[in-house]
Amino acid sequence: MSHEASYKSLRRSMILMLILVSLAPLVMVSAVLGNRFHTSYKEKALAHLDEVLLKHKQTIDSFLDAKVAEIRVLVDVTPFKAFFDPQTLESLLLSLQDRHHGVFVDLGVVNAEGEQAAYAGPFLLGSADYSQAHWFQAAMRRQVYISDVFLGVRGLPHFIVAVRKKYEGRDWIVRSTIDFAAFNRLVENVRIGDTGLAFIVNKDGEFQTKPRMDISSELPKLMALIKSRGKPGAGRWLSRAKDASGVWSCLFESPSTGQEYVVLMTELKGGEWTLVYQQTERDAFQDLYRSRIAAIVIVLLGAAAIVAAALYVSQRFVNHLRRLDREKEVLNEQMLETGRLASVGELAAGVAHEINNPVAIMMEEAGWVEDLLEDENPWENEEEIRRALSQIRTQGGRCREITHKLLSFARKIDPTVVLLDLNQAVEEISELSEQRARYAGVQIITDLASDLPEVRASASELQQVLLNLINNAIDAMDGRDGRLTLTTRKVGEDVQLEVADTGRGIPAANLQRIFDPFFTTKPVGKGTGLGLSICYGVIKKMGGDITVSSKVDAGTVFRIRVPGAEDTHVPAGKDAQSRTSA
Repeated sequence: MSHEASYKSLRRSMILMLILVSLAPLVMVSAVLGNRFHTSYKEKALAHLDEVLLKHKQTIDSFLDAKVAEIRVLVDVTPFKAFFDPQTLESLLLSLQDRHHGVFVDLGVVNAEGEQAAYAGPFLLGSADYSQAHWFQAAMRRQVYISDVFLGVRGLPHFIVAVRKKYEGRDWIVRSTIDFAAFNRLVENVRIGDTGLAFIVNKDGEFQTKPRMDISSELPKLMALIKSRGKPGAGRWLSRAKDASGVWSCLFESPSTGQEYVVLMTELKGGEWTLVYQQTERDAFQDLYRSRIAAIVIVLLGAAAIVAAALYVSQRFVNHLRRLDREKEVLNEQMLETGRLASVGELAAGVAHEINNPVAIMMEEAGWVEDLLEDENPWENEEEIRRALSQIRTQGGRCREITHKLLSFARKIDPTVVLLDLNQAVEEISELSEQRARYAGVQIITDLASDLPEVRASASELQQVLLNLINNAIDAMDGRDGRLTLTTRKVGEDVQLEVADTGRGIPAANLQRIFDPFFTTKPVGKGTGLGLSICYGVIKKMGGDITVSSKVDAGTVFRIRVPGAEDTHVPAGKDAQSRTSA
């Protein structure tokens, strides 16, 4: 993987990690606090609605109780025979209307047979027969009775407050009609928000007040909720009535609009009526939803800030890492160059000795030519002079070849990656090391495979690796008349090089540290401890691996394995070679 691909992968990983680590607590805290706030707010909102509904229940109950009390007081303090006097009955009605702003519409007295004996009011009901009326039959069974809202003979919605009185051994009913409009306004005042509305229904599902919106399609489902009183299946109950409040609340979906409504219910008139309040859930909890939207916006802004910070931090980190890698590459190049110069120094003695022989021959031949030229007739020895000059030229070429190899190796490290023939590189470095090996009494043996693919590497870096391993092997066998064997093989798709010596070996305790920078077992001043570290770094950069096995007093084997270049092989006709130098 290239450096840029690695940087991109690292940056993606850092961004993902930073976002996950930062967002996870934010999301978890937001979820927990949001859930608690949601629950707490709904409880408070329902508690507020409960309180409002209870206050209106008390107001409606007080209204009905007051009207019943007025009629009862009227019956108790007024001589009953006065009710049969039209003028007295009219004055009593006017007194009630004056004190209660026209809530009492009329006033009448009905005998036990259901015939109206006396009447005061705006309608012609003086001889009305109520014997079949439900309200009359119920009133005869009770001391006090409040009827449901009905149309009756007058064709207008109203309800009746009736009080039964015993007079002259007979039962009589004093009844009064209550103004429906005034009662309906009382219920309509239970209104919160834009969609809140209240109404009263009886046990049969008949409206006792007129809702300000048509909810007739919802009434069957509402009646199922009223009759269920918190039992499962009728609705999603938010709270169930307690003795202290008597208010039930639940959520239900409107059949007509598909919206969810919050519904609160409480009983009136001893359970014969139910005061119902309904409001869309979104309207009832609008502050909650506004707060939720604000919280979501804040969380999203926080998430955006986290993402931006992750992008910024990861980019800065990757840029810093890229800069460090560049500096590391420069240091590696300098370390390689230092290792190369150290290797050149080790080769210098051997090269100087190898050059010394042809130089001595050249000097001897040059002296011989000089002696010949001092003769009286030097041209008689022209053939000898030409032979000497030819020998000088030959030995000069030999010196030039030796110095050319040394200078070629001493060139500055070139990191350019190209296709290389490993066998050729091994031959060149072994030739360059021959004189030093001969001086140390070491034989260099090469066993090179013919079917070896080319490898992708920097030529100078690969030379450095080979020379470091060869020099280390020669040092390990110095004075032991050892053998250094260089072997190349094709292993699968890879190329393998073995550098084996018969030297002193490496103790097991040092094998784990052998590739560490500045670790060396050589005497002080002889080794830098960088050679094997350089080898390890170069081979790893090529995508390969380098391993070592050793036995004390038996020798050491370094194995290098690098990927072969695809579809590249050493040209045909290059047979396996085996060469020995002493």
